[in-house]
Amino acid sequence: MTASEQVGGPQPLRVGTLAFDELDQLDLTGPFEVLSRLPGATCRIYAKSAGPVRDVKALTIVADAALSEAPQLDVLHIPGGFGQEALMDDAEVLDWVARQAAGARYVLSVCTGALICGAAGLLQGKRATTHWAAHHLLPLFGATAIPARVVVDGALVSTAGVTAGIDGALQLAALACGEDSAKGIQLSMQYAPDPPFDSGTPESAPPHIVEEARAGFRGITERREVTARRIAQQLGISR
Repeated sequence: MTASEQVGGPQPLRVGTLAFDELDQLDLTGPFEVLSRLPGATCRIYAKSAGPVRDVKALTIVADAALSEAPQLDVLHIPGGFGQEALMDDAEVLDWVARQAAGARYVLSVCTGALICGAAGLLQGKRATTHWAAHHLLPLFGATAIPARVVVDGALVSTAGVTAGIDGALQLAALACGEDSAKGIQLSMQYAPDPPFDSGTPESAPPHIVEEARAGFRGITERREVTARRIAQQLGISR
C-alpha cells in the first residue's frame, strides 16, 4: 500500500501542530494552510493547555486542546520562534514531541522548530536544516546541517526560516498524497512567490542588511547556543 493510498483511505490523516508563547505565527499558519487542504486531513493545534497563546509579535492563536488530549498523530508539525528557547528545558513538551514523533508518519519542523526536535532527540544521525541564524547549532544535536530550504530525511521534513515552512508542507503533501495533490494545493493557494527584492538569504542580501540582521539575532542566537550545548551534553551527544 502506498502512502497516498493510506492517506486517501477511510481513516483521516491526523495533523497536529505544537503551539507555544512567542512562536512565529507564520511557522504555524503557513504550513497549516497547506496541511489543512490534504485529502482527509483533520488539523488541530495543541499546547500545554487549551486556550490562547501569543506569537512573538503578540498575535493570539488559540490551541484546540492540551498535549495530553492528542491522539497519536500522523503528521506532527513543530514551528519555531523565540519561544522555542523556553521549551528546550520543558520535559513535558519534549516528551510529548518524542512520543508523537515515534508513531507519526511524518514530522515537519519549521525554522527553529528544528532545535525543539533536536532537544527531543529526533535529529541524531539526520540531515536537517533550520533558520540561517541557528543553522550552525544543528550539529550539536547530532544532525548533518544542510544549507537548503527544505530537507527530507526519512520521516523528517525540516525547513529553513519562516516562509520555507510553506515549501516544506507542500513537499510533505507530495510525499503523503502524491505530487498532483500537492500541485493542486499550491494552485488553490496561488502560491507563486515573486518577491520584490532578492534579499531572502544571507548570500543574496546586501552585506549591510545581513550585518543588521545578524546583530538583531545575536542575543537569542547566543542564548540558543548555550542551551543547545547543555542539552546536547544531557543527551550524550559529544561535540
